[in-house]
Amino acid sequence: MTLKEKIQQLPDKPGIYQYFDKNGHLLYVGKAKNLANRVKSYWQFTPELCASSQLSLRIKKMINQTVSMNYIIVNSEHDALILENSLIKQLGPKYNILLRDDKTYPYIYIDNSQDYPRFDITRKIIRSKDITYYGPYSVGARDILSSIYDICKLVQKKACLKSKKLCLYYQIDKCLGPCELPVSKERYAQEVNLATSLIKNKKLLLSKLQEKMEFYAEELRFEEAAQLRDTMERIERSHIKSEIDFATNENYDIFAIESSQTRAVVVKIFMRHGKIISSTHEYINLNEGLDTNELYSRALLGFYKDEKPPIVVPLLIGEDFEDKELIQNYLTNIFEQKAQIIIPQRGKKKDLIALAKLNATELLKRDKETLNTKILQEVQELCQLQKLPNRVEVFDNSHMSGVATVGAMIVYENGKFDKKSYRTYHLDARDEYGQMRETLTKRVESFSKSSPPDLWILDGGATLLKLAVDILQSNGINLDVIAISKEKVDAKAHRAKGKAQDIIYTRDEVFRLKTSDKRLQWIQNLRDEAHRAAITFHKKTKLKLDQESKLLSLHGISPAKIQKLLNHYGTFEALKNVTFDDISSLLNTKDAKTIKNFYK
Repeated sequence: MTLKEKIQQLPDKPGIYQYFDKNGHLLYVGKAKNLANRVKSYWQFTPELCASSQLSLRIKKMINQTVSMNYIIVNSEHDALILENSLIKQLGPKYNILLRDDKTYPYIYIDNSQDYPRFDITRKIIRSKDITYYGPYSVGARDILSSIYDICKLVQKKACLKSKKLCLYYQIDKCLGPCELPVSKERYAQEVNLATSLIKNKKLLLSKLQEKMEFYAEELRFEEAAQLRDTMERIERSHIKSEIDFATNENYDIFAIESSQTRAVVVKIFMRHGKIISSTHEYINLNEGLDTNELYSRALLGFYKDEKPPIVVPLLIGEDFEDKELIQNYLTNIFEQKAQIIIPQRGKKKDLIALAKLNATELLKRDKETLNTKILQEVQELCQLQKLPNRVEVFDNSHMSGVATVGAMIVYENGKFDKKSYRTYHLDARDEYGQMRETLTKRVESFSKSSPPDLWILDGGATLLKLAVDILQSNGINLDVIAISKEKVDAKAHRAKGKAQDIIYTRDEVFRLKTSDKRLQWIQNLRDEAHRAAITFHKKTKLKLDQESKLLSLHGISPAKIQKLLNHYGTFEALKNVTFDDISSLLNTKDAKTIKNFYK
């Protein structure tokens, strides 16, 4: 069936559609209330099938590359929205906009049903009508919590009341001691009220911390003063300073977008009790131009996900978008109450949007000054990459004679290493090929939670490159891959070989660049960081294995028997779950009893 025939035979039902290029690469995933009407709106059927003249340049470019399509029918437009969002996140199509900020932000909460309640942190709803939430906080939640326990005389730990005995916190005047002393609820409530006012008023909290820092400095307690200074900096980091102060206790989540030709930024500001409490932002690469509708949709779907937030508030957005009503209905289901998406036209709400846009503009300006796109553009041109490699994942494996085999993935984004996104894996495979296959497969399986990057770099040669391409294609993922390895000298590829040059492999080319080439150095820098991460994790794992091996030896299991167990079961972790009979069949009943007792 030709593409034209397939389009003309589409059903009048809700669903999602996918466009593919001549190489079978996924270009775009879209949703539709009516598949036939939606897909046909992209095309002009006479005199021949081509892109409709009504389309934007971005969509027209996509349609001109489309040679085939698939579709999936679902029960409703709501289901189509969910499926579309899931597929975009997992597959990263070229013409869709992908937001990577999938964090769940923490809230500070207090359970008022307790006799002597204390504050704690949560990222989920705790089912109780007595819970009060404060937040969300993009950064600094833990610092705010620590600060109020430092200033207020509250029950410091969950276990304190159970002990029925005064502890160090009482002695250093950080707790009223209700565990043993007859502290009235009214007196304790005074401390709770003070803590609540500090949480609600960041300016007041910072002034209290400033006083304490100056006291420590006067007492020559410089280390404690420095710790407080760092705490204050973290608390301030997410705070947008503003003169906007609502007289009433109004709560809003504010979203605004600004863009340049190549980048966009989404700013999120959280107002609680009439004051801005925190903010965050996310940069987006515009590989094929800006789609405001998709960007607002992705931002709202990504932030609220599929779980009711602890605090449900009206949403203020910078401008109208096509799917606003659909997203509002979707969020109504999530919130379990009517969701409100408001586009302010005047007054202080409009001022909040202006503030968000002002910060977005400043963030774009700062991003342009700090982001070195020149080297990224040069690497993209050299390796014929589909996207500018702003986010890169780099893989390496490490082991010692098949022992403590591990894999590591490091992440490079926006000109720096994103160490929070690093991942390490324990591996079972014995050979280099199997190890890389295991590492990459684990990463692909996690795409539904953490979206694909712009580029993969492997520490290896053409064989491992082909392996990666096969794994991605078998999962329907279109992602650029390059590999880098030492050329073989004396039939070996030792890193120590002085004359050995690094070789870059792409799907179609092999490059032997001069050692002074900045593009080679950029790739080498990323490869070396992945190698460092893999070696570090390997050493840590090997040390743990050696310690466990010594402990087993002390219980009468010889090194030869330990090695036999590891050769058979792979890791000590796997050995823990092996049955008594299985160990007996491999060694003997006496050793099996010793090992099972050891792991108990």
